[in-house]
Amino acid sequence: MIKKLNQKVIIIAESGVNHNGDLKLAYKLIDAAKNCSADYIKFQTFNTNELILKNTKKAKYQKLNDSKKRSQYEMLKKLEINNEFHLKIINYCKKKKIKFLSSPFDIKSINLLQKFKLNTIKIPSGEIGNVPYLQHLGKLNKNIFISTGLSTINEIKKSLQILINSGTNKSKISILHCTSSYPTKLDEVNLNVIKTLYKLGYKVGYSDHSEGLIAPVAAVAIGAKIIEKHITLDKNLKGPDHIVSLEPNDFKKMVKLIRNTEKMMGSYIKKPTKSELTNLYSIRKSIVAIKAINKGDIFNENNISTKRPGNGIPAINWKKIYLKKAKRNYQKDDLIINE
Repeated sequence: MIKKLNQKVIIIAESGVNHNGDLKLAYKLIDAAKNCSADYIKFQTFNTNELILKNTKKAKYQKLNDSKKRSQYEMLKKLEINNEFHLKIINYCKKKKIKFLSSPFDIKSINLLQKFKLNTIKIPSGEIGNVPYLQHLGKLNKNIFISTGLSTINEIKKSLQILINSGTNKSKISILHCTSSYPTKLDEVNLNVIKTLYKLGYKVGYSDHSEGLIAPVAAVAIGAKIIEKHITLDKNLKGPDHIVSLEPNDFKKMVKLIRNTEKMMGSYIKKPTKSELTNLYSIRKSIVAIKAINKGDIFNENNISTKRPGNGIPAINWKKIYLKKAKRNYQKDDLIINE
């Protein structure tokens, strides 16, 4: 059961590696995320030597979005950010009053983020099932967002159990449905998985790699309480993730649509709203005389019917009047009252 609809959706602007290793570009991305009213801006923390073997081929989307003929190792090495870079963007986030978030891709990177005393960590999809990684992070008892691209329910369950057994409180974990395809085809977005993940007993969100604004908004409509989406200053910039990111104007539109969707979701209680009640009498029907009725006459379908307005005996009370004797005289189109 999806509960607590009144909780505000957390919106994460995923900078990832869209800073291209340029501190000034990173600052501009932070500015853009703040201007779009995102709650977090997320970066990626990795030690390339710990993350990848030098002969690892680039993923298909990386080949399409990074035209340079270089290995995945060479590409990522250029995008790796050091301690000083981290400290500067963390402090800039504090200055701009937007929360800093990062995904560590190896144990050394977990330790680096721990050094900066971050309360919240994002686990990337690639670390699902990474036992030593999950055990190490689990011991820290951080607030955790965990993406679930490329995984099955059983793999997710095992990974969550590793975190909990290692020391992370279950209440601190949120699961993000994700499809690790860039861009994700519409028929592979599979938003119904959000409902499946809720059955595991955790807070659930959605990390989106599809094009456009539809999927994140639709995810909120079916219960996602966290939305992550890539942000870039320009989709035409060189780098692996820019083309699957939203530029600031579109990101701002997405945030507005999500906030409006939250308002529209309302509650599980079906009852008239305040605005509806102002239309009650003009829309609902009352029991009325359709011909002259004398006191003592029997009410039946030949002398009564239902018509607007609804400020007489409600039509739903028809059976209380039908085949009863009239207590007074009525003219045609009189509301039946006090019977």
